[in-house]
Amino acid sequence: MKRRSVLTGTAAAIAATTLEAGPAASAATAATTGPGPDAVSVLPGDPRYPDLVVGNNSRWVAHPESVRLVRTTEQVVRAVQEAVDGNKRISVRSGGHCYADFVFNPEVRVVIDTSMLDSVAYDEKMQAFSVGAGSTLLHAYESLFRGWGVTVPGGMCYSVGAGGHISGGGYGMLSRRHGLTVDHLYAVEVVVVDTRGRARSVVATREADDPDRDLWWAHTGGGGGNFGVVTRYWFRSPGATDTAPSSLLPRPPKEVLVSALALPWSELDKDSFTALVRAFGEWHEKNGAPESTGASLCSFLMMNHKANGSIGLLTQIDATVPGAEKALDEFIADVTASMSDGALRPMSAPVGELGPLPDLFTPQRLSWLHSVKLLGTSNPTLTNPTLRGHHKSAYLRKNVTEAQAQAMYRHLTRTDHENPQSMVVLLSYGGRINTVRPGDTASAQRDSVFKGLFQSFWAGSGDDAANIGWTRDVFGEVFSATGGYPVPGPATDGCYINYPDADITDTGVNTTGVPWYTLYYKGNYPRLQQIKATYDPRNTFRHSQSITLPNPT
Repeated sequence: MKRRSVLTGTAAAIAATTLEAGPAASAATAATTGPGPDAVSVLPGDPRYPDLVVGNNSRWVAHPESVRLVRTTEQVVRAVQEAVDGNKRISVRSGGHCYADFVFNPEVRVVIDTSMLDSVAYDEKMQAFSVGAGSTLLHAYESLFRGWGVTVPGGMCYSVGAGGHISGGGYGMLSRRHGLTVDHLYAVEVVVVDTRGRARSVVATREADDPDRDLWWAHTGGGGGNFGVVTRYWFRSPGATDTAPSSLLPRPPKEVLVSALALPWSELDKDSFTALVRAFGEWHEKNGAPESTGASLCSFLMMNHKANGSIGLLTQIDATVPGAEKALDEFIADVTASMSDGALRPMSAPVGELGPLPDLFTPQRLSWLHSVKLLGTSNPTLTNPTLRGHHKSAYLRKNVTEAQAQAMYRHLTRTDHENPQSMVVLLSYGGRINTVRPGDTASAQRDSVFKGLFQSFWAGSGDDAANIGWTRDVFGEVFSATGGYPVPGPATDGCYINYPDADITDTGVNTTGVPWYTLYYKGNYPRLQQIKATYDPRNTFRHSQSITLPNPT
């Protein structure tokens, strides 16, 4: 059986490219050369160059020989082939939101920038929606919803690129109801390099008889930059049986209720703060059932350093589920029970990564797309290109302990470090996410109820040591019982590859004795290594935390 897919939609150049997938395609999927223009090469001295060699975290800057701006899969194949022939180190960029140095580092000689591979279309032959790797999340959401009334349950940040977000197992405000993005991934197109150094494109699907199915599986949480250059994804929910496009992916809520509250530090002491944090975790422990009203609720407890003035609580719930208003009111009451009467305030100043949202003090009914735009673009950290950052993450299977909450309090109220953009954020997880078995996708963490994100943002390199040190300190103390990291066990379940931690491979910081790859991938790592050996046997695609080739036996 052969499957052919022609991408239709906004990019005529892509629409002209025919790609094969299936049993007959595994040996020679696509030619390494072909008609059509080459990618645009941006060289040092070009006014575009400085903007293309740094991402969202300005700590990481590269000085490549060229940045290749690609518009078609053919152009990617040729760009990769030229780099391989010239023995030049490659990295890949889609949206530029990598927290670590995976894309921009001193060893990179060629950056392949897929940001112009941004078409979103319905592919009739695949019976799935095609999303280019360079499509930003907001563009994908708007295109899917306006065209067909559907969506994928991805992240909130509007400018994140699909290329890395999907491959790392992206999640967002609809995931408790609909699962991870990769739970709806039908196929992926990847430009890989074989043992002879020949670049080719492969379309891998989740079909049981697809000989390239492992490559599809690797992109359901295996992380970006490990196997090749992703050029596009196709989405169709596994349970979809109808042929109408509007029935092939989740339909977002018609309306959502959105609440944003400020909890002033002046109203918090150690005991009330501890009770607040533990109430947030307790609610998630009790409300993880995938079909419950609680599964339609997603919340962010954004705990900035005391210098910021306030903690924030952002919450959204599907307004169409029975009892939505009551469920939202009860959630807020439960979480903030330790606060005194009248302590809750409008979020009139930035909290977490968000800007002011005072109008949401009284929960507002918004259309789903309006809420996506409002929350996604109300983020000053995404629109400030000068910021530097350090980030750490944790999957939490159980509530944090009193000692862990008190450790957060100590570091968030320190007087020797007073950056208002240093923070600990707790984020909703669980629900439908946890109905998938750990090995069915590469996203292995499938029974956590919420996540933790520990991070700091700052402007100048002179403040690197203080902010990196603070982030290490709070994270290390919170997880001190397991060596400073959330080792997979009864209460915690490792770290999230899409929040890559620049310290995780450093045994002086990660003193757990548990390898970094186990923290990210758990028992799925050996399979990812075998897939790496099959599709990237020369280790062409690598970075500081890339999947390694298995040791020869």
